[in-house]
Amino acid sequence: MLQNKYDDPIFFEKYARMERSQKGLAGLGEWETLRTMLPDFSGKRVLDLGCGYGWHCRYAAEHGAKAVIGIDSSWRMLDVARQKNQLPTITYLCQSITDLDFPDVSFDIVISSLAFHYSPSFEEVVLKIANLLIPGGFFIFSVEHPIFTAAGSQDWTYDEFGNRLHFPVDNYFYEGKRMTIFLGEPIKKYHRTLTSYVEGILNAGLELLDLKEPMPLESMRARPDMADEMRRPMMLILSARKAI
Repeated sequence: MLQNKYDDPIFFEKYARMERSQKGLAGLGEWETLRTMLPDFSGKRVLDLGCGYGWHCRYAAEHGAKAVIGIDSSWRMLDVARQKNQLPTITYLCQSITDLDFPDVSFDIVISSLAFHYSPSFEEVVLKIANLLIPGGFFIFSVEHPIFTAAGSQDWTYDEFGNRLHFPVDNYFYEGKRMTIFLGEPIKKYHRTLTSYVEGILNAGLELLDLKEPMPLESMRARPDMADEMRRPMMLILSARKAI
């Protein structure tokens, strides 16, 4: 992540009040889908890119990973991670995803949750990840869905009474920077197509294993923030493996 919007105190305070911040993995609408796509962590070396509060780092450590490194460019996020999700096998580093500087074949598993849409070049990052993985290593990540990021507003179209009519999809094939509003604050993200995500994986020499568009659990759909999440995809999860 090249920006540090999460270090802005106003934005960070709003983020801290979200369900996913308060409840951890249990508050993530995509978690049950992502969980089924994760490999066995036993005895593995794990890198979490854009680790945020460190929920996924803790999950990996508690499921047998021998060493976990979580990196994030926000020192505020890492402060919370060290308070809530610190275990002896976890190390947190304040670092940008674009500045990865680990020796080749250092990790068995690389994971990332909702971080790459903040990075201007997925292609460069995934090439680095491919080099970091051991043969047979796994790469699993989630991003905001290209349908969700395309128009840039990331908001619904409303009628004169404020009712949600539909979610706009526009300029889909024009990749690049989008300025949007998240938690009432302006924030910069990057849109890329589904093809670009898949080709980025394949061009890096990785094998695509799975692709899913997660839906929130039925038990979550009554939540105000989940009321319309069945009307359009918000997230995309992909898994890949480096050839042996």
